Amino acid sequence: MVDSKTQFESLRKWVVEHKLRTVGSLWLSGIMGSIAYNWSRPNMKTSVKIIHARLHAQALTLAALAGAAVVEYYDHKTGSKTTNSDH
Repeated sequence: MVDSKTQFESLRKWVVEHKLRTVGSLWLSGIMGSIAYNWSRPNMKTSVKIIHARLHAQALTLAALAGAAVVEYYDHKTGSKTTNSDH
């Protein structure tokens, strides 16, 4: 139990320090996964496949931004804001 809390805490700190990288990675993986899924459906036109992939990635990006906002709110409320000495 303690080990999983430590892993969660280190993941949370990494997300707080690299918000844009996290959202960008989720967007890229979302669009790649959606394109892969849509390409397995042969009865759709290519333009529709690309539009669906973009919409899926856009929804995933909004979810990632909402998650980053929740993490930021949690850090602000608990006062455990990490300091980044590189910036």
